[in-house]
Amino acid sequence: MWGLSFVATKAALQELAPVTVIFTRFAMGTAVLFVIARLRGQPLRPAFDAWPMLALMGFVGIFIHQLIQVYGLTLTTAVKAGWLIGMIPIWTTLLSAFFLRERLNAPKILGLALGTLGAVVVVTRGQFTSASLSLPTTRGDLLLLASTITWAVYTILGRDTLKRLDSASATAVSMGFGSAMLAPIYLARGGWHEYASLSAVGWGALLFLGIGCSGLGYFFWFAALERLETSQVAAFLYLEAPVTLAAAVSLLGEPVAASTIVGGGLVLAGVYTVQRG
Repeated sequence: MWGLSFVATKAALQELAPVTVIFTRFAMGTAVLFVIARLRGQPLRPAFDAWPMLALMGFVGIFIHQLIQVYGLTLTTAVKAGWLIGMIPIWTTLLSAFFLRERLNAPKILGLALGTLGAVVVVTRGQFTSASLSLPTTRGDLLLLASTITWAVYTILGRDTLKRLDSASATAVSMGFGSAMLAPIYLARGGWHEYASLSAVGWGALLFLGIGCSGLGYFFWFAALERLETSQVAAFLYLEAPVTLAAAVSLLGEPVAASTIVGGGLVLAGVYTVQRG
């Protein structure tokens, strides 16, 4: 689902403003998660003492993360986004070692180096010069790289909180906080007016993002975090890249540069090395 999300977001952005896409997506995702919590017989309101952390998660993982990621997507390709997002397991492993005291050994350090090198190759298009990193040509790629760090922080924040709460209702509340933070921008821009001209493709992309990627995707993610180490769960994100690559080429007709493939391969090698470590 998340591998296809970049393609669906690019499709939605052809007809809607970025804030409209994000707010609508996560408002729908919040509703889906509350339905899942009700079907599981879980309380729809987590313990009140957890709300400050859930609000922080909504700020980091929805408001900040999604804004910079979606604006980054308006400036770069879905293919490059899919490869760069592979950096999330690298940052998550590093932050887990620092904050959660998960083990950081030599293979993990090597994996961090490989992943970082791969990201540099993707952003610079294989040209290691100061000009290749100049703005505005790399702005979209750098925004996506920044979004990988915010997602890693979001994952670290959510692990212990959601271990003691029901993942569906707690994720719904944090997502609701994030949506509420986006609401003033959405209302100020009159985002609801944009739905009138939305095509069937646009509606399909928006519903997939809201129900699949935000509702079910986030629920599956945190349900996995309840059962596995943070770095183990994050390593599965490497599957996003090949899914995004196949979808972006076949559905959007995006070109694929050799440097993107090489850099993406280095990112995946780094993730594999970290996981082996």
